[in-house]
Amino acid sequence: MENEVFSFQEFGFHGVEAKFSCSDKMVESMEEENGGKQFNFNGEEDWCPDFGFYKEDSSEEGFLLFKYQQQEDSGSLDDQHFDIVSPPLQTCLEEIQKLGEFTTLIPQVVPRKEKRQPFSLASLELLNNFGNGFKRLHGDSKIEPSNDMPCAKVEEGRKLSTEEVMRLAGANFIQSSSSQTADVSMLSHPFDSSFYGLSNEETKDVALVEFLFSSAEKVGCQQFDRASRLLSQCDDWCSNTGNPVQRVVYYFSKALREKIDRETGRITSKDLGKRLCFDVDEAMMNSDHAILASHEGIPFSQISQFSGIQAIVESMAEARKIHIVDLAIRNGMQWTVLMQALATRYECPLELLKITAVGTTSKHIIERTGKRLASFAETMNIAFSFKVVMVSDMLDLKEHLFGVEADERVAFYSEYFLRSMILEPKRLESIMGVVRSINPCIMVVTEVEANHNSPAFVNRFIEALFFFSAYFDCLETFMKRNDPNRMIIESLFFGEGIRSIVAEEGEGRKIRHVKIDVWRAFFAWFGMVDTELSMSSLDQARLVIKKFDCEKSCTLDMNGKCLIIGWKGTPIHSLSVWKFL
Repeated sequence: MENEVFSFQEFGFHGVEAKFSCSDKMVESMEEENGGKQFNFNGEEDWCPDFGFYKEDSSEEGFLLFKYQQQEDSGSLDDQHFDIVSPPLQTCLEEIQKLGEFTTLIPQVVPRKEKRQPFSLASLELLNNFGNGFKRLHGDSKIEPSNDMPCAKVEEGRKLSTEEVMRLAGANFIQSSSSQTADVSMLSHPFDSSFYGLSNEETKDVALVEFLFSSAEKVGCQQFDRASRLLSQCDDWCSNTGNPVQRVVYYFSKALREKIDRETGRITSKDLGKRLCFDVDEAMMNSDHAILASHEGIPFSQISQFSGIQAIVESMAEARKIHIVDLAIRNGMQWTVLMQALATRYECPLELLKITAVGTTSKHIIERTGKRLASFAETMNIAFSFKVVMVSDMLDLKEHLFGVEADERVAFYSEYFLRSMILEPKRLESIMGVVRSINPCIMVVTEVEANHNSPAFVNRFIEALFFFSAYFDCLETFMKRNDPNRMIIESLFFGEGIRSIVAEEGEGRKIRHVKIDVWRAFFAWFGMVDTELSMSSLDQARLVIKKFDCEKSCTLDMNGKCLIIGWKGTPIHSLSVWKFL
């Protein structure tokens, strides 16, 4: 079974749309084992109440064609390490100077003797955080630096990616900020002689992004009037219906304006109340068509789901009763993939597939998903049971609620769920205590591979800008600009994420992401280790990429035993498989 992989020639999701879319003692014991100390991500001995996630001061034919076949290894994945946190602001300029390999692209930056503002984007270590991107910029991407200003000579006929535009703008911004104070007067025509080979649109886009950098710097310095003037210039050029650079700037500019309104007291408590009522995860459950379009149109979710399901199938090869616990089921489409895989298993026939969905809200939506899954299971002739475990508070989630039987093999599935608990470490700890008490044979985790949890505004801003730039670039590749589903994805989901990351502080900032190294340390505290993804699981990822014909853009890397799914080298998602020691 280990060397077998499901091969699919087409996905045909439209064919299924008609049916499918329209514990406390354990924690105490762990504390005793560790001398009363609890896990701290910062490596300190004493308990940190937020787990070290940065303490804040304030059978439908055509659905999927499965057949087993041997797959040749299409090449090994390179090991890569991704930084977890942004470096200290005080050392950035010095660190930039040490990056000798970048000096041909960016001249040495000499700190001015005048007193600098405390939070300057020019002092953020852009080149250190995103240095690999600059290597690609003048290497793989064939953008060759000159010996003068941070200019770029672009290969004729090649269009810059959204992220490359961001990097060039960031390079020019660092250079210009090292010599004078950036303002509207200076930025009116910043690229008359700095960039060669760029189209008029690309030149304008780079200038637009530099205005965004400058406005964010002024916000960080609490120079709100100057920031507002710069944002007005951004508003003249950006658009939520334009090219991906213009769209990204539109949402970041909008978020910066809200931050200014919050900081100056211009936003009302009524407005804040409306924001607090919005739940991104719940909105995803209510947006079937947009989510389905995203699933069909771009490769990320299919890569993680097919690879993750392959890992579950392999771990359940001899199980006759399979129990899946889904911590955030949403539309549950991934389980139709599992059903089709299990339906072809003849050596060890399946007696029962049980799925338990956990939720705190929207019970009717989860039950509707259960009915669709039950209907699909019937077409596949699979004995199926669906149960909803609703709790008003995740602290109330207990082992006995799942009704796990002795002859069942249990797998936990967490797709973009744990991130929602970062702000509530006690609940996250409680959930993991329950998982440990059940002791599943496997836990599959998919998360956003980004650091959007820094308490420093400028760090979050830069990290988010490059992350969403890559994502918007991907949407530009696979979806038309006037696609209504793309507009929903960008405005409702990405726009809300950008707003939360940029505009909010403290407990009000609900959207928080951390990278796999942070999760690895967290899981280790509960006695979990990541396990190797089989070649079959990796082949699933490669097959999806080939299906989308995006081998040159969608990247697969390994961080330890975890799969990092990226776009043009920028990490987007992580897929990892965990077991208890």
